[in-house]
Amino acid sequence: MTHLTYIGALHQALHDEMGRDERVCVFGEDVRLGLTGITSGLAAAHGEDRVVDMPLSEQGFTSLATGAAMAGQRPVVDYQIPSLLYLVFEQIANQAHKFSLMTGGQVSVPVTYLVPGSGSRSGMAGQHSDHPYSLFAHVGIKTVVPATPSDAYGLMLSAIRDPDPVAVFVPTFLMGAAEEITGELGPVPLGSARVHREGTDVTVVAVGHLVQTALQVAAELADEASIEVVDPRTVYPIDWATLGTSVAKTGRLVVMDDSNRACGLGGEIVATAAEEFALVTAPKRVSRPDGAVIPYALALDHALLPSAQQLIGALRAVLK
Repeated sequence: MTHLTYIGALHQALHDEMGRDERVCVFGEDVRLGLTGITSGLAAAHGEDRVVDMPLSEQGFTSLATGAAMAGQRPVVDYQIPSLLYLVFEQIANQAHKFSLMTGGQVSVPVTYLVPGSGSRSGMAGQHSDHPYSLFAHVGIKTVVPATPSDAYGLMLSAIRDPDPVAVFVPTFLMGAAEEITGELGPVPLGSARVHREGTDVTVVAVGHLVQTALQVAAELADEASIEVVDPRTVYPIDWATLGTSVAKTGRLVVMDDSNRACGLGGEIVATAAEEFALVTAPKRVSRPDGAVIPYALALDHALLPSAQQLIGALRAVLK
């Protein structure tokens, strides 16, 4: 049995892929130092020509990664703050994402965009606390939000090996998580959901760190209902088959999502379920409020985030 931390899993995935494939390289600010621990030691192990510290110009090195990928490399771009993605959204969504589509598959752009510390950072305010995975899903970029160390390892491998751009969001609340692992780890296919807990009365679809919240609530309410907890793992493309199978069994759905309510991932899952699944009652979603901007005040920060109490209320509403 191996004790695997979430950060250690991402580090090990990068280390293993750099050892397996000499085309894999890392770009970002302070990546040789590796402040989060994800990229620390990689330069010493694999060479400074493959782990490259970049200047404070996210637009510049994001475009560089696109060119490197087109030339045959497999760059991993490390961003220190999730809101930096807004600066580089043109380079990712309008350039890297579209090259393969607009050249009929003649050009591939295998870039992995790694976003450590995404979501609320407990008191670091609005420009450090967004969780914009729904934005990437909306434009059709492959996007993953691992909920466990083993999934972080496996999804990172698949992201690096994929021929298209892939965004990997690392929730702040999971960066200290750990897991006991038995057996060997391997790639987790993109677009494959995971059922963490079987149930028969209601399906909870939870994203990222909210999977643990959902599991805790499911255990707490075990005397009231049998709750199934499903983790999409990949928020684009979503594994609709697994979600549909779960809802066909339970007939009820609650989605717990750490993006803003309007146009968020939770709304998409609820809408698709209403259109295509056999629900016995209206679905519910638990998310941030519309247009939420996280404030400095810690109490207000936490008040805007989806909570266990909100999930309990939603579950009891659909179980009536």
